[in-house]
Amino acid sequence: MPIIVNLDVMLARRKMSLSELSERVDISIVNLSVLKTGKAKAIRFSTLEAICRELDCQPADILEYSHNQQ
Repeated sequence: MPIIVNLDVMLARRKMSLSELSERVDISIVNLSVLKTGKAKAIRFSTLEAICRELDCQPADILEYSHNQQ
């Protein structure tokens, strides 16, 4: 898939665990894990907004488009 999810990178930069983010944004750790591993097929804007708010970042810090990925 040409969309790369860099959630793990942002979590590391913020020194935050997936479980802490899960609690802060009120999204199950399972759903965040699916997103983090790049297996999610979609993400709601409200979810993206909550993640960006808690990680103090922009959507482009989490989602990246790569021409070379298939």
